[in-house]
Amino acid sequence: MKRFLLTVGAGLMAAAMASPSFAADLPRPVYKAPIYVSSFSWTGFYVGINGGYGWGKSNWSNAAISTGDFNLKGALIGATLGYNLQTGSFVWGLEADADASFIKGSATTAGVCGAAGCETRNRWLATGRGRIGYAWDRFLPYITGGVAFGDVKMTTGTGASENKTKVGYALGGGVEYAFMGPWSAKIEYLYADLGKATCGAATCGLDTDVKFKAHIAKLGVNYRF
Repeated sequence: MKRFLLTVGAGLMAAAMASPSFAADLPRPVYKAPIYVSSFSWTGFYVGINGGYGWGKSNWSNAAISTGDFNLKGALIGATLGYNLQTGSFVWGLEADADASFIKGSATTAGVCGAAGCETRNRWLATGRGRIGYAWDRFLPYITGGVAFGDVKMTTGTGASENKTKVGYALGGGVEYAFMGPWSAKIEYLYADLGKATCGAATCGLDTDVKFKAHIAKLGVNYRF
C-alpha cells in the first residue's frame, strides 16, 4: 500500500512539472473583431422620382464688364434610374437623373446688362454618377460623383437671349433607407458645376463668359426591381 501511494505521488508530481511546458506548446487563441455583414440586399435595378432646391452663383464677364458673382436659386423635379451591386456590406452603383430646373438669378451692371439686368437661367439639369455606399442593413450612406449636363440660358437687359448646353461635373453624398419591400427613400446633396458658357457678340455685344455653379438638396423615392 505504501509503495502504491509513493508511486501515485511521484506520478502526480511529474505531471505537475510537465504541465507548464505542455501548455507553452499549445497555440494561443487569436481573437478577431467581428465583421458586420448586412442581411438586406441592395442589389438590383431601380427607378424613382426626386425633387429639391438649388442655390448657387453665376458671373458674367467680358473685355468691358464683370458682374461679379450673383445669386441663383430655384426648385428642381425629375426622375431617377440606377443599378446597385452589393458585395458584403459595400454597395457599388451607377445612377442617372434628369430634372426640370427653375434655378435662375440676375445682376444689374453697366453695359450689356443695362437697368433690366443680366439673367442666368437653368431649365434642365441631368447627371450620370457612380455611387459607393456602406450598408447598415436597410440604411445606406453613400458618396457619389460624375458628370453633369445642363442648359445655361443667358438673357441681356435688352431681352436678347442665347442658350448653351454645357457639360461639367457633380459631387456629393446622401443617405438612403429601404422600407416596405422594394421601396426606399433618400436625402442627397450635390454640388454641380457646368463651367463656362459663352454668349456671342451678336447677342451680348461682346463675347461674354457666363458661369453656373449650384448646390442642390434633394429628396427622392425609389422602387427596386
